[in-house]
Order: sequence, then C-alpha cells, then structure tokens
Amino acid sequence: MDRLKVTEEQLSFLSQRVESALERWLPRENIHPASLHEAMRYSVLNGGKRIRPALMYATGMALGVPLKSLDGAAAAVELIHAYSLIHDDLPAMDDDDLRRGKPTCHKAFDEASAILAGDAIQALAFNIIASDPEGPVSATIRLKMIEVLAHAAGSRGMAGGQAIDLASVGMALSLTELEDMHIHKTGALIRTSVMLAAHAKPGIETDTLGRLDHFSKCIGLAFQIHDDVLDVEGDTEILGKPQGSDRDLNKPTYPAILGLAESRVRALDLYNDATDSLSGLGDDASLLKDIAAFIVTRES
Repeated sequence: MDRLKVTEEQLSFLSQRVESALERWLPRENIHPASLHEAMRYSVLNGGKRIRPALMYATGMALGVPLKSLDGAAAAVELIHAYSLIHDDLPAMDDDDLRRGKPTCHKAFDEASAILAGDAIQALAFNIIASDPEGPVSATIRLKMIEVLAHAAGSRGMAGGQAIDLASVGMALSLTELEDMHIHKTGALIRTSVMLAAHAKPGIETDTLGRLDHFSKCIGLAFQIHDDVLDVEGDTEILGKPQGSDRDLNKPTYPAILGLAESRVRALDLYNDATDSLSGLGDDASLLKDIAAFIVTRES
C-alpha cells in the first residue's frame, strides 16, 4: 500500500482517538453556563488535522507508552492549541473571520464569549493532566508534564511568540529573528507534544530524550515554514482560512525573506535533520518519521 495512504489512515485513526477524548472532557452544551460551553465545543470540535496529538501518540508508540495513558495529555495539547487559535483570531490580534472553513469563535458568538471560551479551554487542559484517571500513575511525572505544557503555553513559549509576532508586523526581520519568533509561537507546542509523551516514559534515557527534543525542534520549525509557503500558494477552500492572510497583514514570513524556493529547501533540510535524529530508535519511530513527512508535504 502507498506509504502516504498508510500515513493518512494512521493520522485518521489517531485523530479519531483524540476526538473521542476531547468529546469526553469538554462540558456538554446543556451544562450551565450553557452558552460558554457551546462556544468551547464549537471551537474545539471544529475539525483540524490534530497533528500535535498525533505526534504525541506516535512518540508514545516509539517508546512503548500505552496510548490510553496519553489520551488525556493529547486532549490537553489540542485544547491549548484551540485556545490559542481562538485568541489569535480576535480583532485585537489577527482579526480573522474564518478558521477551518467556518466562522471564527468571535464571529459565531461574540468577542467576550471567545475570550472566555479560550480562558476556560486553557484551564481545562491543565485540569485534565492533573486528574485523568488513565494518565501516568506517578505524581512526579504528572507534575513534570504540567510544567512542560505550562512553559510551552506561556511567555517563553506560545504566548511570547504571539507577542513577538504582533510587534513584528510591518518590520523587516532577519532570518534569525524570524526563527526565534516561530520557535516560540508554533514550535513550542509541537515540541511539547513530543516531549510530553517522552516524559510519560518512566526512566527514559537522557540520550533518547535529547534525540526526541531535537526532532521536535526541527519539525516544529519545518511546520511553520511550510505554513508560510501554503499562505502564498495554497487554496482558501483547502486551507480553511483566507489564502494570503499573512501577506495582507504585512507579517514577516519565510517566503518574504528567503523566497518560495529557498523556503522549501529550508523546510526539507529541517525535515532531514529531524528524521536523522531518530536513527537510534529504529523501526519503532517509523510513524514519527511518516508524520514528519506529512508535515512538510500537506496541502493545508
């Protein structure tokens, strides 16, 4: 069977797995306050590739960590991602009208509801890791996972990256400055998706932890470069958001600095560096490599 087809089937399986976990953890729409819970569910259960949970599950499979023990953490990572998208779409941030082909949360509801939904979704993420009955037995491991996720979501991770992004609109950044921004904004949560599964492995070797960390850093940056390329040449209907939105907002991007051809080369170099770092894990890391390939070839 074609390798890409196998990867897509595996991604679909893992997406459905985390979708079930999200469905279980999100408060029902008929629970008070109903309007807030409706906005939360609308924003989270709104499609998406679920790449971050897939990376977590694939890392767990490479390390022999039971997927059942990662369901809560996978849901938590996707919730942090969803909360960030809600807030990024707000008029005070990127002012986007579409997300995954549907009206953004503040358009479907209102700005106040979107802010509160994002806040509540973020809080739920940490509650899940702390209380998931199927999660790691060790309290020490759970605390480490909470620490890693909090760092990725905060000022030295995703939120800090968004602050740099907003401050950089209309500016001519160097390649180093652009990579610093995206290592924080996009890369931090992708890196954390891999590292949460790694930390869930009791007694994981330092060398293995380092290899996975390097893989996640490289593929996180490759993800963003490919996103920038898609913003230039992607199709709005496939992307689920307006094509050219970064250009219209005058944001610094890889194609703007390097050009499209060189941006593709840079993403491929990072992909090769990422997969090379997994050599010590052998065939157990095959799905991680396949997902990495998907990240730099996807159409949305």
